Amino acid sequence: MWTRRLTAVGANLLLGVPGVVPVWLVWSFLTNGPLADAGLASREPTENDGMMLWLVIIVPVVAVFGIIWWLVNEPMGRRAALDPRVYWPAGVLLTLVPTGVLIVNSYV
Repeated sequence: MWTRRLTAVGANLLLGVPGVVPVWLVWSFLTNGPLADAGLASREPTENDGMMLWLVIIVPVVAVFGIIWWLVNEPMGRRAALDPRVYWPAGVLLTLVPTGVLIVNSYV
């Protein structure tokens, strides 16, 4: 029982390493697009390619990562013997841990 849960934790942490890329792409899109338009962020001064190029890059990257993440977590979620209302949010948070570590380390 514990080994299956630890395997799920390890898999989500490892998926978080390449998961930094889609998170960064989405954040860059939001800060250069909607958040900048709302006055909540400042645009990158050299960003002049338009938003369509961002969408052409972001959608496939996020879709591929999401599919891989789901394909890994679907069988593990059943084997971990946890309530799905606990397993899936925990999986998302564990996947975001490497991104959080990079953010914290950039400010230290």
